[in-house]
Amino acid sequence: MRIAAVADTVLDRTVLAGYTAPGLALRRRGPDWTDDLPSLAGRTVAITGPTSGIGQAAAARFAALGATVLLLVRNHEKGATTRERIVAEQVRGGGEIPDIRLVTCDVADLESVRACAARLRTRGEPLHVLVHNAGAMPPERETSPDGIELSFATNVVGPFLLTTLVEELLVQSAPARVITVSSGGMFTQRLDVDDPEGERRDYRPAAAYARAKRAQVVLNELWAERLRGRGVVCHAMHPGWVDTPGVQSSLPGFHRVTAKLLRSPDEGADTVVWLGAAHAPAGRTGLFWHDRRPRPTHRVPWTREAPEDRQRLWALVRERAGLDGAA
Repeated sequence: MRIAAVADTVLDRTVLAGYTAPGLALRRRGPDWTDDLPSLAGRTVAITGPTSGIGQAAAARFAALGATVLLLVRNHEKGATTRERIVAEQVRGGGEIPDIRLVTCDVADLESVRACAARLRTRGEPLHVLVHNAGAMPPERETSPDGIELSFATNVVGPFLLTTLVEELLVQSAPARVITVSSGGMFTQRLDVDDPEGERRDYRPAAAYARAKRAQVVLNELWAERLRGRGVVCHAMHPGWVDTPGVQSSLPGFHRVTAKLLRSPDEGADTVVWLGAAHAPAGRTGLFWHDRRPRPTHRVPWTREAPEDRQRLWALVRERAGLDGAA
């Protein structure tokens, strides 16, 4: 077991080996890895960004485990196509018709998030797992309908507002989990609460995305503290390097060089589904995971943030989300 743990750490630190498909294949050979996950029958999972890539793969796997899956979609037509695809795959594989429902939600549009949260609260049904998977890395600086830089709106402000508005529903549904799909790119950036939307610097898509992902991880830790003892655990994770439509369109050079090493969307979704279904993550909270193991959130000292900046981030995001000044 100790040898396996050392090998896992080496894979994690070398990045190229640990973030790729071969790295996951090596970890799957470990003595404590299992493909058997508990049934999620009777539990409800809501996931943003479910119409392609990691989100679609995660939605399909949650459905295969028996969960009621709520696809929080910006585009209803794409959502319906995704639902049909997942249902067809399940039936073709000999499974029962899964319970998959569509809920309109554009995470970058705060009015849409509020409407989505209101619908979730008035369904009269519990919400056991909330997965923040939707992301954005526009090639040029754009703003959301609320005037917020689009990457920050999609990755940070929208998810924060959604969690806030369904917080009590999650508590009432306990045991419950909130899972945030972040990125290993956040290791390259520090938290910036003085210029969170990059208004004072030239726009660089990958850097803006990485800063937003850093903010996600900090907020995950703060949510974990807020919800500690209330039956809701919060975890963030990064999926490694995954061959998704977003990577292909936003990072074509990276995709071209690494294409043969990239993970499939299903491989990228593995830890998302494990965090939502397995027993082990329920006993811990506020961690950052990769390939089913908690990982450090900093690799170099200059990315570490001061405690006061963490609290400033919380207040800033609440303000951007249009929430009141309450803690």
